[in-house]
Amino acid sequence: MDSTLIGYINIFVLAVFIGFEIIAKVPPLLHTPLMSGSNAISGITVVGALLIAGIGSQGQDATVSKILGLAALILATINVVGGFMVTDRMLEMFKKDKEKDKPGKEEKK
Repeated sequence: MDSTLIGYINIFVLAVFIGFEIIAKVPPLLHTPLMSGSNAISGITVVGALLIAGIGSQGQDATVSKILGLAALILATINVVGGFMVTDRMLEMFKKDKEKDKPGKEEKK
């Protein structure tokens, strides 16, 4: 294996551990606002994954680069879509119920 590839794998593994430790220590009340902010970061990750899969796939490790780029693209896309779904669900919780606000309607108990 090339020493550059081993270095990249080491950085990836360290990033996974650091990211897990940071997210694990966030209180549950802050998860949704952080998810909204992380959508922008995940969008940048999608662009980076496209670059890795496309431009970075030249040379000796082209197959490895394409596989890692595709995996990064799939995971980042799942993260972006999931983040928007969580944010949308959170925003729905803050909307007033239209039926309760109509005059003449009594609340059912």
